[in-house]
Amino acid sequence: MQVILLGLPGAGKGTQAAWIVEDFGLPHISTGDMFRAAAKGESQVSGEIRSYIEGGLLVPDELTIRIVRDRIAQDDAKEGFLLDGFPRTRPQAQALDNMLAEVGRPLSRVIYLEVGREELLRRLGGRWVCPGCGATYHAVFQPPRSAGVCNECGTALQQRADDRPDAVRVRLEQNWDNTQSLVAFYEARGVLTRLAGDQPIDRVRRAIRAALRGDGQ
Repeated sequence: MQVILLGLPGAGKGTQAAWIVEDFGLPHISTGDMFRAAAKGESQVSGEIRSYIEGGLLVPDELTIRIVRDRIAQDDAKEGFLLDGFPRTRPQAQALDNMLAEVGRPLSRVIYLEVGREELLRRLGGRWVCPGCGATYHAVFQPPRSAGVCNECGTALQQRADDRPDAVRVRLEQNWDNTQSLVAFYEARGVLTRLAGDQPIDRVRRAIRAALRGDGQ
C-alpha cells in the first residue's frame, strides 16, 4: 500500500499519520521531519535547507525529490509507505509516479484533509514543540500542564521558525495553489479521497480507515 496524506500545513496530517501507521503498519515518511533533521547539520546542503525553512519557503523540487527517492528505497518502505508532505508540486507528483513505475508499485490512495485557511492560521499560530523529545503542544487545543514546559521531559518548549506568524502566512499562500493543483491531478486519476479535516479527530480517523480499507465502514 502506497499512500499519500495531502493537506495544507496545520490540517492535522501529523496526528492522522500516527494513527495510519498504527492501523496499517506503514512507515511514516515525513519530508518535514527529514528537512528539520537535515537542517541541524553543518554541510552546505544543511545550510541551504535551513535557509528555506527559516524563511517559510518551500525546499526546491530537485532537492526534495532526491531526499524522498533515497528514503523510499530503504528496506522498511519496500512493502509500502505513508508519504506526508510530499508531493507538494506537480513536478514532484510526476517524479513520484516515475519512481513508483520503476519498481512496479502504483499509488494506492491519496487522502486530502480539507481545512479552511483562517482555521489553519489559528491552529498553526499556537503550535509549540519540545526540542528534547519532540512532543507537540498547542496554546489553545493541547496546552502543557506548566506553561512553556514539556509534560514529558521538562524541557522548555520552542516555536519552530516555520510556525511563527509571518512564516505561517507565507507557507499557506505558497502551499494553497500547489495543493489545489495536486488535488485536481489526483482527482482526475481517481485515487483521491476528500475528507473534512475540521471535524473531530476520531471521526477523521474512522473516515481515513474506511477509505484505505475500501469497505465504507
